[in-house]
Amino acid sequence: MGMGWCIGLVAIGAILTFAVDWHMQGVNVHLVGLILMAVGIIGICAYVSIFKRRRMQPPPPAAPVVEEDHRFIR
Repeated sequence: MGMGWCIGLVAIGAILTFAVDWHMQGVNVHLVGLILMAVGIIGICAYVSIFKRRRMQPPPPAAPVVEEDHRFIR
């Protein structure tokens, strides 16, 4: 699930929770909205965590040590 889907779930959940006054028999629309918001927030956290790990790069290798032989220098 990408970042866009997660933000969309949070938005749809917020709309269902705070802006809708439907009453469906057998379905609590406000609870469905809260569940969608929770899933969206968990998805955002997971996506950011995974994306952060992908962007971390190992440190560059150290520069090679060059040893000069001073016996041949005049």
